[in-house]
Amino acid sequence: MKIDKSKHLFKQALHHIPGGVNSPVRAFKSVGGDPIFFESAKGAYLYDVDGNSYIDLVNSWGPMILGHRFQEAEDAIIEAVRKSTSFGAPSEAEVKMADLICAMIPSIEKVRMVNSGTEATMSAVRLARGFTGRDKIVKFEGNYHGHGDSFLIAAGSGAMTMGSPDSPGVTKGTAKDTLLAKYNDLSTVVKVVEENLGQIAAIIIEPVAGNMGCIAPPREFLVGLRDLCDKNNIILIFDEVMTGFRLSRGGAQELYDVIPDLTTLGKIIGGGMPVGAYGGKAEIMDYVSPSGPVYQAGTLAGNPVAMAAGYAVLSHLNANPEIYTKLEETTNEILIGLRASLEKYELDNTINQIGSMYTLFFTDQKVKDFESAKTCDTKKFGTYFRSMLEKGIYLAPSQFESLFLSAALGEEEIELIIKANDESLKQFSLVKV
Repeated sequence: MKIDKSKHLFKQALHHIPGGVNSPVRAFKSVGGDPIFFESAKGAYLYDVDGNSYIDLVNSWGPMILGHRFQEAEDAIIEAVRKSTSFGAPSEAEVKMADLICAMIPSIEKVRMVNSGTEATMSAVRLARGFTGRDKIVKFEGNYHGHGDSFLIAAGSGAMTMGSPDSPGVTKGTAKDTLLAKYNDLSTVVKVVEENLGQIAAIIIEPVAGNMGCIAPPREFLVGLRDLCDKNNIILIFDEVMTGFRLSRGGAQELYDVIPDLTTLGKIIGGGMPVGAYGGKAEIMDYVSPSGPVYQAGTLAGNPVAMAAGYAVLSHLNANPEIYTKLEETTNEILIGLRASLEKYELDNTINQIGSMYTLFFTDQKVKDFESAKTCDTKKFGTYFRSMLEKGIYLAPSQFESLFLSAALGEEEIELIIKANDESLKQFSLVKV
């Protein structure tokens, strides 16, 4: 596999783009080597600038659930572009999208469009603070809610201490209002709440974690959070930027039957275009300007092209719920082959999976939180990643990310993935096969 043009473009990018990339994980630093530059995509495949093809198991980190260049979305985008790429004013597309989102996710009575998942989570937290009149929020170790200042907080000396900034540029004043709890450990949340009674505006969580690898909590954990929030008048925010419309038509909250007060969305609702949204109970959402006092605005919010693309994808998913069954069957078929290879070569591993999301962790521990995720052999993952890339399978370039499968994968692609997994894992074997 030649990647000469990719190498050249990366060297060129380093001159005027920090690190040569516009999002850190793309730099391949945790897996070794230089990033691949892509030129086009179709269905289940990516095509790089050197003419190599790859079966895509990342799918733009989730949005391409129906595969690349899904025809209905592409047609809708072209039609929208011919009218205008932006109005900076209301359009019918925004109304249709809002109606559809509220119909598919019953907990959302009103919704505000924004331009990214980060913008959605920042806005939801501000709204929770404005609505409750409280300053503090609780987040979980290993959960990623975008690069807003309130979310870039490390655990410090322990999960129940005040946070310390995890990035230069985040002030200690901001950090002190973010409290840390341990994912999948309700007792740590209870302790944080008890130590800060009447001061916490919101608890924000990925109902299924995707940014420390895929970690699906037991339903009891989410139910416990719901009860805790009800008892203490705390707003429960589900960050469903990844899981919204990915795990079911109604997202993780429908799958788990646990209803948040606010939900943040992104990725799939834009059909691959930059987009985000936050919504929830009408009484809370009516606190957003111009209805209420909590200010939030966006020049390109409700962009007609993004709305057209997202509406086409959501409409298709809404009309064809069997897609979710097919996606899970595809994922299970791949994992049967993957597990067989791991067992054959006697390799320590944990595989976490829910629906069309999964992560292979190179560890002998059960991965249920940030601490257990950190026990992984990241060097082994880097070797595995590069081997799969050589064999034409594009994985997330980090041990601590979920994979997102698409409905475009067929039996041919499944067989190729299983074969590539077997060949890539064989190199780690200590047994003769």
